Amino acid sequence: MDDHDCLRKRSMAMLNKKILVTGADGFIGSHLVEMLVKKGARVKALSYYNSFNDWGWLESIDCLEDVEVISGDVRDPHFCRQMVTGMDMVFHLAALIAIPYSYIAPDSYVDTNVKGTLNICQAAKESGIERVIHTSTSEVYGTAQYVPIDEDHPLQPQSPYSASKIGADQMAMSFFLAFELPVTIARPFNTYGPRQSARAVIPTIISQIAAGKKEIQLGDVSPTRDFNYVLDTCKGFISLAESMDAVGEVVNIGSGSEISVKDTLEMIKSIMESDVEFIVDEQRIRPKDSEVFRLCCDNSKISKLAGFSPDYPLEKGLRLTIDWFLNPENLSRYKTAIYNV
Repeated sequence: MDDHDCLRKRSMAMLNKKILVTGADGFIGSHLVEMLVKKGARVKALSYYNSFNDWGWLESIDCLEDVEVISGDVRDPHFCRQMVTGMDMVFHLAALIAIPYSYIAPDSYVDTNVKGTLNICQAAKESGIERVIHTSTSEVYGTAQYVPIDEDHPLQPQSPYSASKIGADQMAMSFFLAFELPVTIARPFNTYGPRQSARAVIPTIISQIAAGKKEIQLGDVSPTRDFNYVLDTCKGFISLAESMDAVGEVVNIGSGSEISVKDTLEMIKSIMESDVEFIVDEQRIRPKDSEVFRLCCDNSKISKLAGFSPDYPLEKGLRLTIDWFLNPENLSRYKTAIYNV
């Protein structure tokens, strides 16, 4: 089989598959739903239950009529069993992800991230699911002990959030080792793009400049990050789901390059032709020993197992993100004067 045959086989892999996406109402989840629908999948999208019947960012996707949206909570095992029944694949993205909030509400992170993952894995095991893609995070590595960071890098829980994700990852892997559940742990590095929460640094910078601020409030600007445009992250998820070689593996998704927050700010200022000044906001500074100062991905494993390579260099992705935020309708959804914990 030549390379073209392999690509053709992969492009058909999602066609008519019944796929559940948890956390579909969020930033990455909503983009993943769109990409799966474009590949011909039959998508069931989980939105976190609320009495307003608000489906989060799913309300903004252009293929909503082709998606079955359900509302619920991964913390409920009975609901998870019902939700997973009849599905072929699960992309598990539902999680609490805000690092600052984890400092003040750590118990909720264990309930959602660890127990929620347990509930999804147990339901998938009972239903005979073909593939489970569990979402990890580069935060589990903590500050890099060496770069680029490969999947063998030690895990360092430098926040309650990262501790809960380490627990969730280990729970998912235990179901592979104990029950042969076909799990892959996808470990994306710092994803950015349209629809991202303003608690993340790139939307914080762009939204404040777009709102006409003359001073940008940020925390520590010295840390480096491996930034990845959201469509590259989603492409990585799907490429792992299409690779049987990735079953039972932990796999990074990243660009393999790093840039400081300060240099990212300067790049955004240049693109937006802004002379905005940066000031330190103390409430955005992480507690001592909790800041992750350096992240840079070794993406050789996902390249080998799934043939993945990113499509969006940082400047290209930033321009697309900036264009989205400059739309007044999109910007109006952000409270730029308030620090979003």
